[in-house]
Amino acid sequence: MSNPRFTPEFKEEAVRQVVDRGYSVAEVSECLGVSTHSLHKWVKAIKPDKMDEHAADLLAAKTEILKLKSQLKRT
Repeated sequence: MSNPRFTPEFKEEAVRQVVDRGYSVAEVSECLGVSTHSLHKWVKAIKPDKMDEHAADLLAAKTEILKLKSQLKRT
């Protein structure tokens, strides 16, 4: 039994159903006949890394806290 090969367009549409349309990986994988493991890998490969975004938000929040503490001391 050989593994099926999926086109980039097929993968993109599968990921779009999860990311943009809000379907679960399990639902999409069942409907399209793709393993959940493969679909998770495709989503991870296409989705931007949220850790960088989270780190930037954390840094902005810490900067704001320091600024507010400084203003509070002055008042």
